[in-house]
Amino acid sequence: MLFKTVAFHELSLNELHDLLKLRTDTFVVEQACAYPEIDGNDPKCFHTLGTDSGGVLRAVARIVPEGVNGKQLSIGRVVVEPSARGRGAGRKLMEEAISFCESKWGKTTVKVAAQLYLKEFYRDLGFVPTGDVYPWDGIDHIDMLREAKD
Repeated sequence: MLFKTVAFHELSLNELHDLLKLRTDTFVVEQACAYPEIDGNDPKCFHTLGTDSGGVLRAVARIVPEGVNGKQLSIGRVVVEPSARGRGAGRKLMEEAISFCESKWGKTTVKVAAQLYLKEFYRDLGFVPTGDVYPWDGIDHIDMLREAKD
Protein backbone atom coordinates (compact mmCIF):
# COMPACT_ATOMS: atom_id res chain seq x y z
CA MET A 1 0.00 0.00 0.00
CA LEU A 2 1.21 3.50 -0.80
CA PHE A 3 0.65 6.29 1.73
CA LYS A 4 0.68 10.05 1.60
CA THR A 5 -0.48 12.80 3.92
CA VAL A 6 -1.87 15.99 2.47
CA ALA A 7 -3.68 19.12 3.56
CA PHE A 8 -7.35 19.32 2.60
CA HIS A 9 -6.72 21.80 -0.23
CA GLU A 10 -4.20 19.35 -1.75
CA LEU A 11 -6.79 16.59 -2.14
CA SER A 12 -7.98 16.03 -5.68
CA LEU A 13 -11.74 15.98 -6.20
CA ASN A 14 -11.57 12.21 -6.71
CA GLU A 15 -9.54 11.74 -3.51
CA LEU A 16 -12.04 13.83 -1.56
CA HIS A 17 -14.94 11.83 -2.98
CA ASP A 18 -13.24 8.51 -2.20
CA LEU A 19 -12.28 9.63 1.31
CA LEU A 20 -15.83 10.69 2.17
CA LYS A 21 -17.29 7.56 0.60
CA LEU A 22 -14.97 5.22 2.53
CA ARG A 23 -15.66 6.98 5.83
CA THR A 24 -19.42 7.04 5.23
CA ASP A 25 -19.53 3.41 4.06
CA THR A 26 -17.75 2.37 7.26
CA PHE A 27 -18.93 4.69 10.01
CA VAL A 28 -22.49 5.41 8.87
CA VAL A 29 -23.50 2.29 6.91
CA GLU A 30 -21.38 -0.62 8.23
CA GLN A 31 -21.52 0.52 11.85
CA ALA A 32 -25.16 1.63 11.50
CA CYS A 33 -24.41 4.98 13.09
CA ALA A 34 -26.28 8.01 11.82
CA TYR A 35 -24.12 11.04 12.57
CA PRO A 36 -22.79 14.12 10.72
CA GLU A 37 -19.78 12.64 8.91
CA ILE A 38 -19.12 15.95 7.19
CA ASP A 39 -18.56 18.00 10.33
CA GLY A 40 -16.82 21.09 8.96
CA ASN A 41 -13.39 20.12 10.31
CA ASP A 42 -11.88 18.43 7.25
CA PRO A 43 -10.69 21.70 5.65
CA LYS A 44 -8.64 22.45 8.80
CA CYS A 45 -7.02 19.01 8.88
CA PHE A 46 -4.47 16.80 7.18
CA HIS A 47 -5.44 13.46 5.69
CA THR A 48 -3.35 10.30 5.45
CA LEU A 49 -4.43 8.24 2.46
CA GLY A 50 -3.49 4.63 1.74
CA THR A 51 -4.00 3.37 -1.80
CA ASP A 52 -3.44 -0.04 -3.33
CA SER A 53 -1.25 -0.66 -6.38
CA GLY A 54 -4.17 0.26 -8.64
CA GLY A 55 -4.63 3.63 -6.94
CA VAL A 56 -7.83 2.63 -5.12
CA LEU A 57 -8.21 4.25 -1.70
CA ARG A 58 -8.19 1.51 0.96
CA ALA A 59 -7.36 3.40 4.17
CA VAL A 60 -7.65 6.92 5.54
CA ALA A 61 -7.04 8.85 8.76
CA ARG A 62 -7.69 12.47 9.66
CA ILE A 63 -5.07 14.46 11.56
CA VAL A 64 -6.58 17.31 13.56
CA PRO A 65 -3.98 19.97 14.44
CA GLU A 66 -3.87 21.39 17.96
CA GLY A 67 -6.31 24.25 18.39
CA VAL A 68 -8.93 23.08 15.89
CA ASN A 69 -12.13 23.53 17.86
CA GLY A 70 -9.97 24.07 20.95
CA LYS A 71 -8.70 20.50 20.90
CA GLN A 72 -5.28 18.91 21.13
CA LEU A 73 -3.45 17.23 18.27
CA SER A 74 -5.33 14.07 17.39
CA ILE A 75 -5.74 11.35 14.82
CA GLY A 76 -9.29 10.30 14.05
CA ARG A 77 -11.69 9.04 11.41
CA VAL A 78 -9.30 6.08 11.07
CA VAL A 79 -10.75 3.57 8.62
CA VAL A 80 -9.57 0.64 6.53
CA GLU A 81 -11.75 -0.69 3.73
CA PRO A 82 -13.05 -4.21 4.55
CA SER A 83 -11.07 -6.02 1.84
CA ALA A 84 -7.81 -4.52 3.20
CA ARG A 85 -8.40 -5.38 6.87
CA GLY A 86 -6.33 -7.95 8.72
CA ARG A 87 -3.21 -7.40 6.62
CA GLY A 88 -1.45 -4.65 8.55
CA ALA A 89 -2.94 -1.72 6.63
CA GLY A 90 -4.36 -0.13 9.78
CA ARG A 91 -1.04 -0.33 11.60
CA LYS A 92 0.83 1.14 8.63
CA LEU A 93 -1.80 3.88 8.27
CA MET A 94 -1.38 4.88 11.90
CA GLU A 95 2.41 4.71 11.70
CA GLU A 96 2.31 7.04 8.71
CA ALA A 97 -0.05 9.46 10.48
CA ILE A 98 2.09 9.46 13.65
CA SER A 99 5.24 9.98 11.59
CA PHE A 100 3.62 12.95 9.84
CA CYS A 101 2.67 14.48 13.20
CA GLU A 102 6.26 14.13 14.43
CA SER A 103 7.75 15.56 11.24
CA LYS A 104 5.36 18.53 11.22
CA TRP A 105 5.13 19.36 14.94
CA GLY A 106 8.13 17.58 16.48
CA LYS A 107 7.95 15.01 19.24
CA THR A 108 4.49 15.70 20.61
CA THR A 109 1.57 14.02 22.36
CA VAL A 110 -1.15 12.67 20.07
CA LYS A 111 -4.70 11.76 21.11
CA VAL A 112 -7.13 9.20 19.69
CA ALA A 113 -10.76 8.67 20.67
CA ALA A 114 -10.58 4.91 20.14
CA GLN A 115 -13.50 2.61 19.63
CA LEU A 116 -13.22 0.35 22.66
CA TYR A 117 -12.78 -2.87 20.68
CA LEU A 118 -9.63 -1.35 19.14
CA LYS A 119 -7.99 -0.43 22.46
CA GLU A 120 -5.27 -3.10 22.16
CA PHE A 121 -4.54 -2.10 18.55
CA TYR A 122 -3.84 1.47 19.70
CA ARG A 123 -1.99 0.28 22.81
CA ASP A 124 0.40 -1.64 20.54
CA LEU A 125 1.12 1.67 18.79
CA GLY A 126 2.08 3.33 22.09
CA PHE A 127 -1.26 4.86 23.08
CA VAL A 128 -2.34 4.65 26.73
CA PRO A 129 -5.95 4.92 27.99
CA THR A 130 -6.55 8.20 29.84
CA GLY A 131 -10.10 7.94 31.08
CA ASP A 132 -13.26 5.96 31.35
CA VAL A 133 -15.23 4.31 28.57
CA TYR A 134 -17.96 6.54 27.17
CA PRO A 135 -20.61 6.12 24.49
CA TRP A 136 -20.19 8.20 21.35
CA ASP A 137 -22.96 7.86 18.78
CA GLY A 138 -23.92 4.54 20.36
CA ILE A 139 -20.41 3.03 20.22
CA ASP A 140 -18.18 2.65 23.28
CA HIS A 141 -15.00 4.75 23.04
CA ILE A 142 -12.00 5.47 25.23
CA ASP A 143 -9.59 8.40 24.99
CA MET A 144 -5.96 7.38 24.57
CA LEU A 145 -2.72 9.39 24.41
CA ARG A 146 0.61 8.64 22.84
CA GLU A 147 3.19 10.68 24.70
CA ALA A 148 6.08 12.32 22.91
CA LYS A 149 9.06 10.00 22.63
CA ASP A 150 12.69 11.07 22.51
